[in-house]
Amino acid sequence: MKRLWIFLIGFILVAQYSFARTQKKPINGLEMAVKMADSEIKHFPEPWTVDFNPKPVWNYTQGLIAHAMIKVWKENGNVTYYNYAKTYADHFIDAKGIIGGYKVDEYNIDCVNSGKFLFDLYDKTKDDRYLKTINHLRDQLKTQPRTSEGGFWHKQRYPHQMWLDGLYMGAPFLAQYASVMNEPAIFDDVVNQFLIIHKHTYNPEIGLNYHGWDESKQQKWADPKTGCSPNYWGRAMGWYAMALVDILDYLPQNHPGRVKILDILNQVANGIKKYQDPKSGLWYQVLDQGNRQGNYLEATASSMFTYALLKASRKGYISNDFKAIGIKAYNGILENFIRNNGDGTISLTKCCSVAGLGGTPYRDGSYEYYIREPVRADDPKGVGPFIMASLEFNNN
Repeated sequence: MKRLWIFLIGFILVAQYSFARTQKKPINGLEMAVKMADSEIKHFPEPWTVDFNPKPVWNYTQGLIAHAMIKVWKENGNVTYYNYAKTYADHFIDAKGIIGGYKVDEYNIDCVNSGKFLFDLYDKTKDDRYLKTINHLRDQLKTQPRTSEGGFWHKQRYPHQMWLDGLYMGAPFLAQYASVMNEPAIFDDVVNQFLIIHKHTYNPEIGLNYHGWDESKQQKWADPKTGCSPNYWGRAMGWYAMALVDILDYLPQNHPGRVKILDILNQVANGIKKYQDPKSGLWYQVLDQGNRQGNYLEATASSMFTYALLKASRKGYISNDFKAIGIKAYNGILENFIRNNGDGTISLTKCCSVAGLGGTPYRDGSYEYYIREPVRADDPKGVGPFIMASLEFNNN
């Protein structure tokens, strides 16, 4: 009998040990956000180099990383991440609040995105330089060229054009400015940007928005009847989804446009859900053509969608059913895109490095164009949203 008890106890202990070894450690979103943020700092000690650029520039990608770093700092209190963002700002902003290399007359709406994290720097330091810079960026939008309905042109050199990307670059900054500076009239302009672009780019039959719209219909990529570009690019929809979610942080509950924004967000969320790859939980470079040769699961769009869905469901902007979609996507990112570099850092792989419309050489918005653009690891347009998605995963 004694031997039997010893055998049973041993069997139970071995079984428990084997079971424990097969159980995956629960994913900690904050740990993943910190690990990616630490990796980014190690890979790019100087924050203005995060876009692999040889020359320091004030641009949306650096602002996106700074914005994500500020979010990590707010979550765990480690000033390393705050200081990284501040270093970027202080490299460009002089004593008068002027941004080095920034030219307002280019009316590049991308430049405005880097103004968002300056609100946090000013709130912490009360340094007037940051406030002056915020106002300089606001001034750009006062004179930004517009479509006939009031939509911001993407850039001066892209006349009459609105791109989905541009909604993230300008609208969240403008909404935050309206809230912080107590200028509620600005909210009408913010809402109008989305009403215009959604009206012209959303295809209800497909459930997605075209990448760009040319009011003049002059561009070779523009449909002669609608002015829209020909395809549904993943990251363009990602920028758009994040912009919709983020402006709701500031748009007043009683603003008449809030219901319209929520309607648009729900349409966008349903489109994202419709084209999620059922196996991986991720999304393709060209969203609606997953089975077409050359298309691939893409990390920047997938990270953006994950952030948008998790945040929107957490805040009740969309049905809580979307939370499961966001969680599946987050797990898909970890399984398919995160690479352990063996030196204590991680990387986000399979990032489309860049895509746009028009320009030189000319980008025609074709399927072939989108799938042939370079793919790289650690692109800031994926790293920033992945950090933010990780924090949202942690808080869900």
